[in-house]
Amino acid sequence: QKVSVEVLDHLEHLALVDFRDSEGVERLQKAIQFADQLLEVNTDGVEPMDSVLEDRWCLYLREDDVTEGNCTKELLENAREKVEEYFVAPPGNIPLSKLEERETFLQGS
Repeated sequence: QKVSVEVLDHLEHLALVDFRDSEGVERLQKAIQFADQLLEVNTDGVEPMDSVLEDRWCLYLREDDVTEGNCTKELLENAREKVEEYFVAPPGNIPLSKLEERETFLQGS
């Protein structure tokens, strides 16, 4: 099953992943084939689950006790760029090739 240029473009924007090489496209196609197996499973009469732990009456949560802290300076030393006391994230999405370039590439895969 081939992946269309439009689907590839949409997935790249959603996941911020670059599928420009044949290995990436092949891996994506294999993942889709694997997921398609789920469509063959008969789920008639099966109630949707709210949780994978449905057999438990309640979930046991730990107390949220702060054991360390006040380490802002040490954490900000890891930042490549910062403004005041905040990390600066890269702007926007990763640059992606034009649709025509990917269409040419996909024809060869």
